[in-house]
Amino acid sequence: MFNTIILETDTRGVATLTLNRALKHNAMSGEMIGELTAAARQISDDDAIRVVVLTGAGKSFCAGGDLGWMRQQMAADSATRFVEARKLAEMLQALNTLPKPLIGALQGNAFGGGVGMASVCDVAIGVDHLKMGLTETKLGIIPATIGPYVIARMGEAKARQVFMSSRLFGAQEAVNLGLLARAVPADQLDEAVEAEVVPYLNCAPGAVAAAKQLARDLGPKIDDSVIDHTIKALVERWQTEEAAEGI
Repeated sequence: MFNTIILETDTRGVATLTLNRALKHNAMSGEMIGELTAAARQISDDDAIRVVVLTGAGKSFCAGGDLGWMRQQMAADSATRFVEARKLAEMLQALNTLPKPLIGALQGNAFGGGVGMASVCDVAIGVDHLKMGLTETKLGIIPATIGPYVIARMGEAKARQVFMSSRLFGAQEAVNLGLLARAVPADQLDEAVEAEVVPYLNCAPGAVAAAKQLARDLGPKIDDSVIDHTIKALVERWQTEEAAEGI
C-alpha cells in the first residue's frame, strides 16, 4: 500500500510505523509526507490499534527533509511552495493529534525534520550513540513547521540553545533538553520501547485518547493560526538567496 513507509500491526493492537527510505537516511520526500498523513488517518480510524511505535529502517531515524524535494521548492512558484509547505505541516499535525499513544524508537540519528518527528511523539527513546540537530539554518532555512512541536517538547529556553545554531548534540544532551525521555544501548532499545507499550494495553483506549487530548489542550496551542504562521515563515525562507545557495 505504501512505498516509503511500512505500517504493521500485531495481535495486541500495537502498530509499528517505519520510515522506509534507508538508503536516503529516511529523509522526507513529498511522497513520504503524503503517505505519513494517510497512515496517520488510517491509524486514527482503526479501533483495533491501541499503541503506535514510530521508528526508522537502516542506520538513521530521519535525516529531515529530502534535498531533492527542497530543490523542487526552489524551482516552484509561490503558490506551489505554499501547497507543499502545508502538506508538511498537516503531516506533522496529523501525527501530533493521533488519538493513540505514539512512542518514538529512534534507532539512529535525527536531523531537522527528524527532530520534529521525535517531538510529535508522546515518548521518544533513542539509542545512546545517536546524534541530533536542528540543522536548517546551515541550509539558509529555519525549523518552521516543526517549530511548534519542538518548542512544546523542549520549552523555549532549552530550544533556543539549539534552535538556531545547527550544532549537533548527542543522546544524553537530547535527554537533558527534553527531546528524548531516555537513551539506551542499541541492544536495549526494543526492551525500553516495550516497557512503554505494555501499560497502555491495560488502559481504556477512550480514556487514553481523552487524556492525550486534554494534555494538548492544556499545553502550548498549536492551532490553525500557528500552523499558518509556520507555513508562511518556511515559504519566505525558501524564497531567499541564502536558501537557494544553501540547498
